[in-house]
Amino acid sequence: MSYSFGKNFKVTLFGQSHSREIGLVIDGIEAGYKINRDLISKNLDRRRPGRNEFSSSRKEEDSYELVSGEVEDITCGAPLCATIKNKDQRSKDYDNLRDMPRPSHADYPAYVKFESHNDVRGGGQFSGRMTAPLVIGGSIAEDLLMKRGIKIYSRIKSIGLAEDCEINLDDIKEENFYDFKDQVFPVIDPSSREKMEAEILKAKEEGDSIGGIVETFVLNMPVGIGEPFFDSLESVISHAVFSVPGIKGIEFGSGFEAAKMLGSTHNDPYYYENKEIKTRTNNHGGIIGGLSTGMPIVFRTAVKPTSSISKSQDTVSLKNKNNTKLEIVGRHDPSIVPRALVAIEMITAIALLDLVMEGER
Repeated sequence: MSYSFGKNFKVTLFGQSHSREIGLVIDGIEAGYKINRDLISKNLDRRRPGRNEFSSSRKEEDSYELVSGEVEDITCGAPLCATIKNKDQRSKDYDNLRDMPRPSHADYPAYVKFESHNDVRGGGQFSGRMTAPLVIGGSIAEDLLMKRGIKIYSRIKSIGLAEDCEINLDDIKEENFYDFKDQVFPVIDPSSREKMEAEILKAKEEGDSIGGIVETFVLNMPVGIGEPFFDSLESVISHAVFSVPGIKGIEFGSGFEAAKMLGSTHNDPYYYENKEIKTRTNNHGGIIGGLSTGMPIVFRTAVKPTSSISKSQDTVSLKNKNNTKLEIVGRHDPSIVPRALVAIEMITAIALLDLVMEGER
């Protein structure tokens, strides 16, 4: 099913944006693992709506309940199931969308696929709301990766035309990212944060929305994780990341800039350091031939502007079969980038843990 991901650490989502509850089931956690509730709560708080003027005003505490698979926070070998109650729905805001699909939303193709029975409330199962339970699974995966020494960090590289400073891919150090998990707008240059906030507020005041780019760094990945061709490390990460609503593109290492380079410039020379093999540059972004090289994995993800905006837009009436205008009401993020960043980290953790566990078998 499309709601499940992974083989060794398998996550299955359930629920919709306005259903009574949303949640997930995780298969593959060994018995005896001490669940890191503090990490789950921290990541849920990073992602939840209503924290500031840059996100939706929908107020969800995102408190969760573990309903199976553990005894006193210690896993018992059974599938782990967690739920989150939806408390702040305004389903009436979506009544007109049963007839008038929103531009750039899944409303119309879902209407056809599910023969008009699709749930339009808050986007149904297509909503970014579904990344909340994903954070629970991702936090567990992140904790299990950290126990193996593997760490994941992300920053907002840009919002609209406002950009953070460039980072040298050849000299990535963990100290550059030490406070990223504590920032609403994780950036390297603090002055860029104000410019990004201004971009979001400008779009919000105009009844519009704005997108951006998230850059993710995976440190201390062992060499040789992944497979050639269809299960390459890039393929698996990309598959996972594209499951996050609003993602439009991904590139690794030098990415599309590689198309402008000569092989002599793009190739990453090897050298020995403290009995380890490294590369002097990192244009390959930590992955060659679908396998990890031991260098930091670096990829950038393009996040589109939020589809729901308050400006009047052209659409159609499915009932009357004519062209019409749509004005969307309700509460929506002027930019989903800061919250999408957390979801990207979490799904990346799930994908990487699944591959690492495969390599350990």
